[in-house]
Amino acid sequence: MFDYQEPEASDNQETQGTGSLPLPPGVGGQGKGTRSLNPEKVRHMLFGSLAGIDRTIKILHALGYADPNDWSEPIPAPLSGIDTRSSSGVETWMAILTKILLIE
Repeated sequence: MFDYQEPEASDNQETQGTGSLPLPPGVGGQGKGTRSLNPEKVRHMLFGSLAGIDRTIKILHALGYADPNDWSEPIPAPLSGIDTRSSSGVETWMAILTKILLIE
């Protein structure tokens, strides 16, 4: 359903369990100090039209935050248990991403 671009070869940045974002200096044994990092699950939920969800996923991918394949397939969003159409008449969809972040 989605058309994604693969990252450039020059985008090889050191990552250690944080998806595709590099760790800040001094984290993960790269510098002085003994910071303790705790993994925490964060769930992102996108609600909107298919085009809006697709565009948002592509933007987050371009920023290096989340791989498009990590998102769930869009499904119709349950809105108040009545109808899945927004006030504009466009059907509302949702996609979910669960990401593990390292928290100081």
